Amino acid sequence: MVNSINTFDLVIAGGGMAGSTLAWALTQANPRLKIAIIEQQAKSKLGQASQASFDSRSIALAAASVDLLQQWQLWSALAADACPIKQVKVSDRGHFGKVSLQHQDYQRDALGYVLEVEHLGNLLQAKLSQCPQVTWFQPNTIAAITPEQDYQQLQLNDGHQLQCKLLVIAEGGASPSRELAGITMKQQQYGQSAVIANLAINQAHDFTAFERFTAHGPIALLPLTKQRYSLVYTTTTAEAERLMQLAEADFLAQMQQAFGYRAGVFSSTGQRAMYPLSLGMADTIVSHRVALLGNSLHNLHPIAGQGFNLAMRDIEQLVQLLTTTDDAGSYGLLRAYQQARQADIKQVALATDALVRLFSNRSRLLALTRNMGLFALLMCKPLKQPIAMHAMGYRS
Repeated sequence: MVNSINTFDLVIAGGGMAGSTLAWALTQANPRLKIAIIEQQAKSKLGQASQASFDSRSIALAAASVDLLQQWQLWSALAADACPIKQVKVSDRGHFGKVSLQHQDYQRDALGYVLEVEHLGNLLQAKLSQCPQVTWFQPNTIAAITPEQDYQQLQLNDGHQLQCKLLVIAEGGASPSRELAGITMKQQQYGQSAVIANLAINQAHDFTAFERFTAHGPIALLPLTKQRYSLVYTTTTAEAERLMQLAEADFLAQMQQAFGYRAGVFSSTGQRAMYPLSLGMADTIVSHRVALLGNSLHNLHPIAGQGFNLAMRDIEQLVQLLTTTDDAGSYGLLRAYQQARQADIKQVALATDALVRLFSNRSRLLALTRNMGLFALLMCKPLKQPIAMHAMGYRS
């Protein structure tokens, strides 16, 4: 049993994408902070250098998130492995509604980028390993949280005891530390599941992303490097299970039927993954010397690709507040974080949920309404402007 107490300004529960990005950004903004990261995965799995494979999972980075990665001195090492999205084509299957967004209409090099997570994960691990103010505890989990007026006392599963002014929970949707902190997450099941896979195509994709709305849910293709697409296929859970069992040729044929040939001819696919979809919202953003961010705070349907981009804005706000503070977990700082984030999170969650309900049904009246909306966007550029800016992650 370890008896000594390690004291930190900040402890981050979760060393994945969100937690590691926060830690690195803080080393840039306030090098005086003493930071600990608690990660349940062993270092050999999380920290080993690995090359992105055909099957690697990817994230869609809005233009505003790329701006933040540039600000935090990360983007220059990632740009070569990221695929730009130069246009987005949105359609409603079986109906006339269609709309497209073009990067040149908004004076941008790209509307966003698609990046395989290994590239960002490996870069963050390499950079954080060189930071003397960052201490890793892994593989570890928090076994107990004891709040005190000026600190949080943490006991880890291996007996280590930590003391911190602020505990940031960034463990993902199923966060055990969030539960230990007494914060609940309300979950709303959609009765849908997403099938994820990478698809190779026979020709260039011209940096085009597709989102197609169907009666069973949205399906999306995001351009990747090396003539590939990242597929997100939303459907009923029963249908998703059936798709997971199909032979490769049959799966490709079904995807071709779903998209037609506007995106090209699909030639091969890699491993498929499936996960259930829900809307999850924590009942509070902060509590005494505790702050939530990322999927531990909000877990969204992938319909608009906003999950990680919303987490990036959580990180940005927390970093700004922690730049000069002497007390990382003060009441005023946490209140400011909550006030700064609650409107954006609520707006994105409501908009995402509305899209799911509007575009995942067979109602003819709703189909007419949404297609009139898409047609109006197609015909009226001033209507497209605010939607495009929100899609790129910019808030007024």
